[in-house]
Amino acid sequence: MKFAWIMAEGNVWNKKKEFITAALESGIDHIVDFTDVEKIRKLGNLKLISDLEGSDVVLVGRNSEGDGTLIIPDDLRESKDLVAVKRLKRRGKKVAAYVEILTKKHEELAAVLGKDTDYLILMGRDWKVIPLENIIAGLQGEKVKIIAAVANLDEAKLALETMEHGTDGVLLCPQEVSQIKNVAGLMEKIMSESYQLKPATITRVEPVGIGDRVCVDTCSMMQIGEGMLVGSYSQGLFLVHSESMESEYVASRPFRVNAGPVHAYVMTPGNKTKYLSELETGDEVLTVDQEGNSKIAIVGRVKIEKRPLMLVEADYEGVVIRTLLQNAETIRLVSEDGKPISVADLKVGDKIMIYLDPNARHFGMAIEESIIEK
Repeated sequence: MKFAWIMAEGNVWNKKKEFITAALESGIDHIVDFTDVEKIRKLGNLKLISDLEGSDVVLVGRNSEGDGTLIIPDDLRESKDLVAVKRLKRRGKKVAAYVEILTKKHEELAAVLGKDTDYLILMGRDWKVIPLENIIAGLQGEKVKIIAAVANLDEAKLALETMEHGTDGVLLCPQEVSQIKNVAGLMEKIMSESYQLKPATITRVEPVGIGDRVCVDTCSMMQIGEGMLVGSYSQGLFLVHSESMESEYVASRPFRVNAGPVHAYVMTPGNKTKYLSELETGDEVLTVDQEGNSKIAIVGRVKIEKRPLMLVEADYEGVVIRTLLQNAETIRLVSEDGKPISVADLKVGDKIMIYLDPNARHFGMAIEESIIEK
């Protein structure tokens, strides 16, 4: 999962505070700092990366002048930074190593440090000529998260898209608040997942009795055409519409999806699923629109109540999937033309949008295995 940190060092406190507050409001909660740790902690619940005592991630690599330059020994195993990283890891600390890439020797040191540290922060004077791809390729298979220090949106894009994988994250050193907002927007776009939805034909709709139904209230407002991917089978999920429409019976609840019974799957970030009964406050789910574009939403509350249920069965090119939904006028799927359609009006032959997953699932994770669900 890609991420962004910020470093506002070098600014007066009021300017630094403005940058950090903007970062927190944009969802960036990791701050690199060396001088105002205690003040920063008062701004919100965040993670501090610093060479000061009490930081959440200990930073190694700044010299006594704090300018990021390093004296590199001929034998990289004798590097004082590598020694410090190993010592801190033995003490159970999370560690970030900082390297300014000035020469080939610095690149080699970064590759060595990356084998032992949790995070590797790379500072380059011009990422167009710094061989980021060499470091990324050299550390493939290692657990280290590679972070490129960047000054703006263009540099962030370049770092995150270098080679097929890109860096794991960026460290933004902003000059303007707008740069923070822009990079946060980029991260949201990169993290969004797209699901290819298919128009399936309804083959069966019938009431089946009473069951425990789950309502998922999120911390996000959903629009018309937006809901969650839910279903009884992991291989095929229905796009269940949010309660974002007005009704003569109830007011709209655009933050809510009346998702289905406790056993049903719901799609979560990373192409994973959870049982609806497992969801609780603070969990992440995906909201998906009629085009298959997704966003991450935080679960605010889950309500489980006994309600009458309806069986819905659909077919797409011979693949039959089923789910159960509450038997109520306010429960809707999404039709082929992207419009909500109530289960009360659903009939055989209607086209509704589904997602078919070619993989089986084990504990919610997609795997290449044959599983029969019926």
